[in-house]
Amino acid sequence: MPKFAANLTMLFGELPFLERFAAAKAAGFNGVEYLFPYDFDRAELREQLDKHGLIQVLHNLPAGDWAAGERGIAIFPDRVEEFRDGVFRAIAYAKALDCRQLNCLVGIAPRDADPRELNEVLVNNLRFAADALAKEQIKLLVEPINTLDIPGFFLNRTEQAVQLIADVGSSNLFIQYDVYHMQVMEGDIARTVQKHLARIAHIQLADNPGRNEPGTGEINYNFLFRHLDAIGYRGWVGCEYKPRTTTVDGLGWHAALTLVT
Repeated sequence: MPKFAANLTMLFGELPFLERFAAAKAAGFNGVEYLFPYDFDRAELREQLDKHGLIQVLHNLPAGDWAAGERGIAIFPDRVEEFRDGVFRAIAYAKALDCRQLNCLVGIAPRDADPRELNEVLVNNLRFAADALAKEQIKLLVEPINTLDIPGFFLNRTEQAVQLIADVGSSNLFIQYDVYHMQVMEGDIARTVQKHLARIAHIQLADNPGRNEPGTGEINYNFLFRHLDAIGYRGWVGCEYKPRTTTVDGLGWHAALTLVT
């Protein structure tokens, strides 16, 4: 069965962030992921990982002013220098945390922007980032996100991500495939993952509708987990969902399937 990582941004939200590492381990997780590490000292985060025997599975490149609603800066022609500075900042954190995957949130397209120009900037930025990360043996990921939760997000379908990878032309660019987002946008999860398995480096989950834990919506996760096993997916699955009540109370799916590894 897949290896499951607790998304500390979404799970254990009742706790101060640095206390969530211990909670994740106590709940049976061996890996963690979260949006951003940059508000904390690298040594503080490393200490939590070591203390609780956890693997840092993934975090994102800097994505602009999150509190102001920005969701990435990789498409903006006037922020290329900021994006590239962020790549090196992310690498410094990833090396300190022994994190082997970094995700790039590409950004929300301005309404009056030329999509071709945005795509050209994105391709060049991803080529730069993929090359820089490859030198450190860190994978670069891009994530399609649904346009209901984030209207205007520039990358929103699997085939668009596949074409983007082809345009960049790097062997170090992969897809972060979020089951919830792609169920909203296109469905056909099992066949899509199997078709593009070689380019999918990380999977995230939540049920739909509601973005809650597996078993609360329409997605047949029992089937999907068996399918991932059968087709040979060996990466992590990040639990990036909103617990209906508390994280621990919502882990019945997890315990019943004995899926924690």
